[in-house]
Amino acid sequence: MSEQSDQEHEPANGAAYFGAEVRALREALALSQTGLADRLHYQQAQVSKVENGVMLASEAFAQAMDRVAGTPGTYVRLRTKLSKLGHPEWFIPYIQLEKTATKVEDYSNAFVMGMLQTPEYAEAVYRAAHPRESDAQIKQRVEIRLRRREILERENPPLLWVILHESVLRTVVGSSAVMVGQLEHLLAMAANPHVSLQVLPFAAGAPSSELAFILLTQADGTTVLYSEAAGQGHVNDSAATVQEWTATYERLRASAESEARSLRLIHSIMKEHANEQHPGPS
Repeated sequence: MSEQSDQEHEPANGAAYFGAEVRALREALALSQTGLADRLHYQQAQVSKVENGVMLASEAFAQAMDRVAGTPGTYVRLRTKLSKLGHPEWFIPYIQLEKTATKVEDYSNAFVMGMLQTPEYAEAVYRAAHPRESDAQIKQRVEIRLRRREILERENPPLLWVILHESVLRTVVGSSAVMVGQLEHLLAMAANPHVSLQVLPFAAGAPSSELAFILLTQADGTTVLYSEAAGQGHVNDSAATVQEWTATYERLRASAESEARSLRLIHSIMKEHANEQHPGPS
């Protein structure tokens, strides 16, 4: 089998793949999660999180797996390989929370959030961030990103509320044609009763946050804050922090245009990109 074919069949979610291997060994040894946890010298809750793909196992956990299985570094090597596939390891906790959220509130000030990106827009974003990667690598990144749309296609999708700074709509990502397609897609998604879009216009002045961030609410009502900095993602469930950033989001929502005016603004900016794509006679 070729190297390319191998890559095509590699798992996109390394945490889930490793978790399945942990479960397979546990069942082969006829152990409960508690029994395996005792042998690994870990808590049952940690074994459960790894098995369910909530988190990618640490290197120490993988070493403990090799000790229990009697394998010469097999699980450590597997973990090292999986940590480089699909989503970055630091992004996996967010992905798991996104999949189970009943409400997702996003503020974007640089790019359209991943769940709402078109393939062409996502490709342009990745090519700008990873200029030395091959076409195959970029394609895999785009495919993984587009899978995030699946939560909006399930029977009970979450409420997705997105506030886009006007600069996101005006920045030419890829080309004017790519932007026309992306803004058309936003307008189409706005027709979904589970999706709400607002635009924070330049005229609103300084935004209440200089950072992009997301609030994720689960079925039990708990909310966490997700933010990124210098290639690292951070999930914060501190009640005080969540309360502070919820208030920040409400200020952004109040400063943004109404949904109806926002959609008209998106349409107007889309026409501007279209004119750039096909300029008239000078």
